[in-house]
Amino acid sequence: MPSRIPSLWLLLGGILLLRLVTMGIVPFAETTEPRYAEMARLMAVSGDWITPWFSQTQPFWGKPPLAFWAEAISIHLLGNSEFAIRLPSWLATLATLYLVFRLAQQLYDTATARRAALIYATCALVYVIAGAVLTDPFLALGTTWMMAGFLLNRAGAGTRWGYGFFLGMSIGLLAKGPLVLVLAGGATAPALLYPALRQQLRQLPWAGGLLLTSVLVLPWYVLAEQKTPGFLQYFLVGEHILRFIDPGWSGDLYGSAHQRAHGTIWLYALAATFPWSLLVLPHLLWRAGAGKLPPLLQTLRSDPRLGYLLGWTLFTPVFFTLAGNILWTYVLPAIPAFSILAARSLSLRLPRLQGWSLPVPAAVLCGGIMVSLNPLLLNTEKPLVDYAEAVMPGAALAYLDTLPFSARYYSADRVLQVESEQLTEWLATRTEPALLAVRLRDRNRQQALAAAGYAPNAQSSRFMLYRIQPQPVAIGAWKPASPDG
Repeated sequence: MPSRIPSLWLLLGGILLLRLVTMGIVPFAETTEPRYAEMARLMAVSGDWITPWFSQTQPFWGKPPLAFWAEAISIHLLGNSEFAIRLPSWLATLATLYLVFRLAQQLYDTATARRAALIYATCALVYVIAGAVLTDPFLALGTTWMMAGFLLNRAGAGTRWGYGFFLGMSIGLLAKGPLVLVLAGGATAPALLYPALRQQLRQLPWAGGLLLTSVLVLPWYVLAEQKTPGFLQYFLVGEHILRFIDPGWSGDLYGSAHQRAHGTIWLYALAATFPWSLLVLPHLLWRAGAGKLPPLLQTLRSDPRLGYLLGWTLFTPVFFTLAGNILWTYVLPAIPAFSILAARSLSLRLPRLQGWSLPVPAAVLCGGIMVSLNPLLLNTEKPLVDYAEAVMPGAALAYLDTLPFSARYYSADRVLQVESEQLTEWLATRTEPALLAVRLRDRNRQQALAAAGYAPNAQSSRFMLYRIQPQPVAIGAWKPASPDG
């Protein structure tokens, strides 16, 4: 066993470094990544560190600013690039990985901790979001630090872990908001069933910890409301209550609902923990068929560690079972505990464990190489923006009826949106050459442009680009395309 330890750490290090490589070669694709990347870019160039901005005129009230702070700082340090903006997510995932290892080591042993770290790093959702511009890696770091801080403080590892509980709370409140209190509080609830954990709950440094959290968190919430009044109402009531109970919430200012059937979160959980879910689920079914669940339940009653980790694993999917507005990223806070339980319960030899760790990194690498060689496989406007800058630098670039976030980001927000009703006037009043992007599915408009003498020059996965010469044109007042084009 000891002779195999270096190979496992080398494997884990290689897997994590491989994610760094793919972060720099894959363009931002619609919708979330380029939207958040553009918001981070706006924060970096504007110097406004209080309010994230959805556009130059519209504040973003959907999320607190921690992720945007980290990404804007990375832009300042490393320049504006996909790698720089994705790097904070990778670092947050690395910090969470350390917490998973440290907690598993304290609860069980170093061998279990190594396996848990490898399992966590190579779960599908974890590996994907480690190189994505999202707020979820920071929420996962916050919840994991809270949950680990609670148990490590119980293990007598020093009061710093007790304060880590409150540092994690602060991270979550600045990354996602009060949701961190719900997820960590619900996951911690099983601790109340065990006398030892109830005692440990009382031993957390509540006075000093809550003071620390207040100092770190409250100033931003106050300043954000003062700067853009209405933020607290929208964020606390709309984002945390109305969005949860109403999948079609009409008050959403920034996008459409992700409506799914109730219970879909459990399918997302299986996908998020792939490929390890393919081992864990059959293992549980085998234990049930072999009559080994009753001893497991008996162990659960007597082992606070198992109860705590199991509650942590199950609470998040249980909480979102009745929610219709969900994404698979919602599973992320539960995966650290899942990884520890999987590492503890599955009897795997190290070579086999290493083999199971490879499918997700290999798929991400292959996918990254494919889309870097052919960006048309992604819904990204990087090819069109790059082409426009290469052939007509400084020329106006307009999109008809819509303005993709990736076009905004890659053009540094210099693209225009032209509505169909304005198109005839826009074409007729051009005094300098310009470029116009029209949806590929919009055949009527493409035919009208061709009839007016405009030829296509380039395309992305969704848009055709036309060079517009300054000449009077009369092609009729167009109406917006129907949903089916």
